[in-house]
Amino acid sequence: MHDVVIRGGTIVDGTGAPAFAGDVAIDGDRIVQAGGKAGPAKRDIQAEGRLVTPGWVDVHTHYDGQATWDPVLAPSSWHGVTTIMFGNCGVGFAPVKPAHHQALIDLMEGVEDIPGIALAEGLKWDWEGFPSYLDALARLPRTIDVAAQVAHHPLRVYAMGERAINREMATADDIALMARLTEEALKAGAFGFTTSRTDQHKTPSGELVPGRYAEHEELIAIGQAMGRAGRGAFGMLSDFEDEAAEFGWLRQVAKDSGRPVWFLLTDRSYDPQRWRRLMDGVRSARKDGLALSAQVAGRPVGLILGLTTSLNPFALREGFSELARLTPKEQLARLRDPRVRADILAQEASPRLMEVLPPLSRQIATRWDRMYILGETPDYEPPPERSIAALAAREGVSPQEYCYDYLVGGDGGRMLYFPVTNYVHGDLEVVREMVTDPHTVLGLSDGGAHCGVICDASLPTTMLTHWVRDRQRGERLGLEFAVKRLTSETADFFGFHDRGRLAPGKKADLNVIDFGALRAHHPEMAYDLPAGGRRLIQRVDGYEMTMVSGTPIFERGEETGARPGKLVRAE
Repeated sequence: MHDVVIRGGTIVDGTGAPAFAGDVAIDGDRIVQAGGKAGPAKRDIQAEGRLVTPGWVDVHTHYDGQATWDPVLAPSSWHGVTTIMFGNCGVGFAPVKPAHHQALIDLMEGVEDIPGIALAEGLKWDWEGFPSYLDALARLPRTIDVAAQVAHHPLRVYAMGERAINREMATADDIALMARLTEEALKAGAFGFTTSRTDQHKTPSGELVPGRYAEHEELIAIGQAMGRAGRGAFGMLSDFEDEAAEFGWLRQVAKDSGRPVWFLLTDRSYDPQRWRRLMDGVRSARKDGLALSAQVAGRPVGLILGLTTSLNPFALREGFSELARLTPKEQLARLRDPRVRADILAQEASPRLMEVLPPLSRQIATRWDRMYILGETPDYEPPPERSIAALAAREGVSPQEYCYDYLVGGDGGRMLYFPVTNYVHGDLEVVREMVTDPHTVLGLSDGGAHCGVICDASLPTTMLTHWVRDRQRGERLGLEFAVKRLTSETADFFGFHDRGRLAPGKKADLNVIDFGALRAHHPEMAYDLPAGGRRLIQRVDGYEMTMVSGTPIFERGEETGARPGKLVRAE
C-alpha cells in the first residue's frame, strides 16, 4: 500500500529520455516507482492525459529577504517551482553587523528593485553570520524548498565596513577574512558564492555596489576558499569591459577551486556579437578542462510598463509626474480627464526628470517601436507589426496617443512589454541558440526581484507553453529537453543531488500538468509585501497539482496550506 500513486500520466522524467506512460508511486517523501503499473495506494491521483514532471529547480531568484517571512514565495511556487535558490548577483543579507542593516537594504532595493520599506518592515535580523542566517531560514515553516548562496557585497561590507561601501581596495587581512567567511558559509550549507561587476547595479542614491571594482586577487582568494571547502559554485555578473582580463581571472578561479564557475549572459543590441565572443571564451575554457558555463534566460529580459509600475512611457513628462503621488484610482480618474490628456500629450520630456530617472527611461519615452501590448495571455516574442508604433499607424493616430488611450482604458491595469535584451530583429532566435548550447545553464527568472517593473518568475511556464507548444515564428524546443533544462540540469549543476528526476529514491517533488490548458496570465500589481509594498505577480492555469516531499502544496491552482518545504543545505 503506497502513500500516493499518480496513475496513467505521461511521465517526463527530467533526464531528457522520451516521455512514457505509467504510474508514479510515492512512499513518504520519496519516489519508489516511476513507470509501469503501481499497486494500491492510500490516495490515487488520476493523471490520464496529463504530464507528470519533476518540480522545477529555479536557481536564480532574489527571495533573500522575503524567504524570512513568507512561507509561500509566490509567484514562483504557483508556476510549479519546488526548489528555489537566492543569493544571486552579489546581493543578500548575510553576514551583517547591526550597523549595516540599512546599507544592505539599500543595496537590495537599488540592485533588485525590492521596496526598501517592505524589507525594513519584514526583516527580523535575528542573525549576524551566514550560518545563523541559514538557521533563521530553517526555522520558518514553508511551502517549497529554499537554498542560499553567500553574496559578495554583504560579505565585503562585513569584512571592511565603510571602506567597502566606499569601494576601497581590500587589504590582505580583509581578503583572508572574506575567504574564511566564505568557507564557513559553504560548510554551513551555502550552495555557492556570487558577485556583481556591472555599472547597472547601484544603490538608490546612485552609488556603485561595494564589490564593483574588487581586485581579481580578492575573487581568486575566495575561489581558493571554495576549493578548500570542496563545494559550491562561483557565479558572476559583469559588463566584460575587458573580456580577456575577465576571462583570465575566471579561468584562474575555475582552475584553483575545481568548482563550477558561471556568469550571466544576455544579448546586447549595441554589440550583437558580444554573446558569441563570450561563449567562445566558455568553449575555450572547456577545452582546457575548466568547468566554466554561462547562465542564460529563456526569454527576453523585458520591462513591464503600466500606470502602476516603476517605469512608464509618460514618466518623463511633468504633467504625469505630478500625479505620481495619487492613489491608483485617483490617478486613473485624473488621466481620463480630456484636459489632463491633452496637457500631457503636448509635453516633451522634462530635463529635470531626465536627470533623476534611470537612463533607460529616455528610451521608454520614445521607442514606440520597442513597446508591445502584453495581452491577457502574454506573448514574449511579439512580432514587429504588434508594436505600439505599428498599431498606431494602422489606426491613423500618433504612437503616444495610442499608448496613452490604451493604458487608461479598462480598469487601469493594462500593461506594455519592452524587451531590453535577447529580442533581436523581432524574434527570440538568440535565446533559442543560448538555451540549446550545451555549455549553458537555464536561470535568470529573478523571482522576488524587480518588483515594480519585471515579472519573470513565470519563466518555467514559458518554457513549456511558448517554446514547446505555441511558438509560431521559429523552431520549437522538445518537451523532454525543456523539462530536463528546468530540473535535472539545474539540480545537478548546483549540487541538489536528491531531486530533479522522477526515479526511485529521489525526492517526491513533482508537477501534474494539463499541458493544453497551461497558460500564464497578464501580470498584475499586488500590494501585499510588508508595509504595503508593491510587487508584480502573475497567475497561471494548468498546474493541476504540485507536490513537495510527497505532499500536495497546490491542487488545481489552490494552495492546500501544507508546509512540507525546508531549507536545503549543500553537502
